[in-house]
Amino acid sequence: MGKWFKSGSPWIWMTGGAVSLSLIAVLGLLLLIAWRGLSYFWPAEIYQWQLKDQNGVKSTLIGEIYDREDVPTERLESAGHKFEHHPGETVTRYLIKTGNRERVSLDFRWVMATDIVSRSTPEGIAKFERSKNGNFYGYPKAVIVDGKKVTGDNLVTVLQQQIERAVELTGKAHSLQKSEIGTINYQLEQLRLSARKLELEDKLTEAKKLEFQQKKEQLNKDYQVLEKEFFDLKKKSGRDSVLVEDMTGDTIKLPLDTVLDVTFVNSMSTLDKIGHWFIGVGKFVADDPREANTEGGVFPAIFGTVFMVMLMAVIVTPFGVVAAIYLHEYAKKGPITKMIRIAVINLAGVPSIVYGVFGLGFFVYMVGGSIDQLFYPEGLPSPTFGSPGVIWSALTLAILTLPVVIVSTEEGLSRIPSSVRQGSLALGATKAETLWRIVVPMASPAIMTGLILAVARAAGEVAPLMLVGVVKLAPTLPIDMNFPFVHLERKFMHLGFHIYDVGFQSPNVEAARPLVYATSFLLVSVIVALNLTAISVRNHLREKYRSLEH
Repeated sequence: MGKWFKSGSPWIWMTGGAVSLSLIAVLGLLLLIAWRGLSYFWPAEIYQWQLKDQNGVKSTLIGEIYDREDVPTERLESAGHKFEHHPGETVTRYLIKTGNRERVSLDFRWVMATDIVSRSTPEGIAKFERSKNGNFYGYPKAVIVDGKKVTGDNLVTVLQQQIERAVELTGKAHSLQKSEIGTINYQLEQLRLSARKLELEDKLTEAKKLEFQQKKEQLNKDYQVLEKEFFDLKKKSGRDSVLVEDMTGDTIKLPLDTVLDVTFVNSMSTLDKIGHWFIGVGKFVADDPREANTEGGVFPAIFGTVFMVMLMAVIVTPFGVVAAIYLHEYAKKGPITKMIRIAVINLAGVPSIVYGVFGLGFFVYMVGGSIDQLFYPEGLPSPTFGSPGVIWSALTLAILTLPVVIVSTEEGLSRIPSSVRQGSLALGATKAETLWRIVVPMASPAIMTGLILAVARAAGEVAPLMLVGVVKLAPTLPIDMNFPFVHLERKFMHLGFHIYDVGFQSPNVEAARPLVYATSFLLVSVIVALNLTAISVRNHLREKYRSLEH
């Protein structure tokens, strides 16, 4: 036994066991997040309950079972709940998603198992997904198409057709508002700023005023045409409606321009549910958020996260590589070089929120404010670059991840044999040519390793971004069809901040809980995708320059 311990085998097994446990824990956490997040999109059965509370009041409830838990009977009795018959040590209670927000004060309601008289899953119950006020549950009774009431056997078919029509018209109106009408508004604002700039330079002549006025009048004419088309589309989309009987027995009229989809979950087969699940996941990835981020998709947050990380990578890589090359290849050993290395090490240990405060004070207020004073005085006092934006977020995270790139690149440079450098110099190459053509390409796998670590950290940071550019809801993306096409001064959405906002700032916590898991899994997937891309590039470079190492 003593020889076995002295051989070091126990430590090898302990290390292997610790690595295995860590891997299992990480995979288990990812599976938990994936299960809790992706199961949200699975169509849940809609139940109808007949209830009788402790006071003998009967009622009907329609909704989905969201959660369940066992509560000690003693605790319920101490809270004043009375039971007709003693239920035992614990009582099961269900969290029911009732929807119908404009009819019921809360989307969710706890129901005791002892209050349930009966429970059924009628096939005629429909779930209406709406653009506002959440879901609506009830029995469709009639569809009003252009003032005519449609009932009977073809009710469901007509309902789905009219919903598709309304969604298509609403999508056209939304697209018109964002693209063509948005472009005219942008051009009007640019025209105003151009006139203001000439006025500040004392160059606004009468001829220029007349030219600006003519352009403005033409844009206003185009705007009126598009506005008329927009309101026509809105009027057509809101033409039809559906009559639905809710759980109270009242018949409610729902305008179809607020309905996105209708599903009869209780009559769906397993294949239908699988197809609906894929559609739900696709909408979550591709749509814009709504209802204070508790409904809809997260596409702007995905785009903002990837765009900001790529912009950060473009900024941090050259600066980190140049700094590493200077420290390793040119700087002499001395107190100044030693201080620089200590500073780099200390930068890696600074809390991220400190970088956010620095970015707000230096980049946003100082650099951005100076840019506004020099190049955009016509926009003042409204700031252009002097307010948080995607460029300042990328620069802040570039400084945050700079030590990682420097250290990784230096390690790659130190592994290159000195004989390679000497051979290049002996053949007549200059030091700069040796670095550019031999040393840096051989160190490129190490550079990519540093970039991978930088991307992994930057994509998950939230605290500094809250100060330098990220917002709860960004109406426009940083990229559009308006010149200069890439707008680095705009604010953006981020998956990390979206998780924080939905999980802790949402007005409807219960509805937002599954979205926290879904967005978390999506953020992990985005980080993994970015890392796998960088790893594939690194492996390609490693194979390409492997022969030089030998």
